[in-house]
Amino acid sequence: MLNSSFAHRMAVTSLFPQNRVGMNEPVKIGFLAPLTGPVSSWGLPGLHGCRLWEDWLNRAGGMLIGGRRYPVSIVPFDCGYDPEQAMEGARHLVRNEQVRLLMMLGGDTFTPCRTFLNDNKVLTSTLLPSDLSPDTRYLIAPSEVHPLYNVTGVDWLSRTRPGIRKVALCSQKDALGLPSVATYRAAFEAAQIDVVKDIAYDPAETDVASIVQPMLDSAPDLLCWCTSYTPMVHAMTEYAHKMGYQGEILSCTLDNYQRLVARTSVDFMDGAIFQFPDFDDPKLAKKAFFFNRPSTFFKEYNARYPNSWSAVSWEYVAILDLWHAAVEKVGSVNPVSVLNTMKHMDTTPHAFGSARWWGESIFGIDNALIGDWPVVTLQDGRARIAEFGSIPAWLEKHEPLLHRHLGQVGQLWQQRLESAGQKTGLTSRQVDS
Repeated sequence: MLNSSFAHRMAVTSLFPQNRVGMNEPVKIGFLAPLTGPVSSWGLPGLHGCRLWEDWLNRAGGMLIGGRRYPVSIVPFDCGYDPEQAMEGARHLVRNEQVRLLMMLGGDTFTPCRTFLNDNKVLTSTLLPSDLSPDTRYLIAPSEVHPLYNVTGVDWLSRTRPGIRKVALCSQKDALGLPSVATYRAAFEAAQIDVVKDIAYDPAETDVASIVQPMLDSAPDLLCWCTSYTPMVHAMTEYAHKMGYQGEILSCTLDNYQRLVARTSVDFMDGAIFQFPDFDDPKLAKKAFFFNRPSTFFKEYNARYPNSWSAVSWEYVAILDLWHAAVEKVGSVNPVSVLNTMKHMDTTPHAFGSARWWGESIFGIDNALIGDWPVVTLQDGRARIAEFGSIPAWLEKHEPLLHRHLGQVGQLWQQRLESAGQKTGLTSRQVDS
């Protein structure tokens, strides 16, 4: 049953009489993330998505555990991306609310909680796999596997657009940008695409011309923004358009791409490549993944929370669905039992299909879930999935290459622990209208 989708399980159970005993006491799930402040775009859309999941599950009768049905309750705590607030929130959610799963953004807000959560065996999820290390036994990254999925975009590009032989890339120098640029370098080397310009910029940099103009001067076939933050992605893309660039664009994310299309042109943005689809994409309807109702989720989300859709909107929900399936399979919310159930399946359901646990060589522990990931392109102003690329297949061929490039920028788990003072320094995913 763990491999069936949430929607399928709900449909099947609705065919039978609801004669199992219902319980009043809810199963609590903690949501510890920035809900206000400049980094709220990494948390608030995720809480919105979780509220939909919560409503759907409770309307269907709740969670089946040992023959009894329990309602679920999402308990949020706004940490504002402040480490001290995050520690306070972790203590409150674990000790007072007794949550059975703690979902976090991670990064700077996970670091102070590491020992507390591990000592208390709290099953915790993160959207930043760089939080993983051998001493985070109960921390999992089952949804967001940044930046591993970026190899699929480069691999697809090398096969479908053979005329691209030169790339200019850039990335900010922080704990999100460094592993990203290393992964892109490895992917371009594997694809035999030459890096003709490689710019590392300060996360606080606002002089877009000083970054993009040297990239344009190198006459690339492709501009790659790596995992630059959304405001920079927009500003750099608009600058390239203003300067008459006519080549290809590759970016990890392209949140609010509609704004970019409006501020440049449909033709200029046509063919831009990134990694996050809209959930009304026709190819998702044919993919056996966690909802099997992606377009319904997408439509209801946008109706309830307009103008806030991003990758964050569904990534926490994907974690909830995996956890829910494991809980019902093992018949318990005990964190150790649920984690063991997740980890000991032959195949595990991921957002976009079957996946497997991986990560020891990079993160020091196999607690990252990898599988297929969509390669998305803009077509006539709309995001459309070009294909689902396989992260495991790429790693089977090129994992030593990735290991070498990550080591060169100090992003292997041993190196990250040695430089524990390094800040993630996340900024907003939103861009001003």
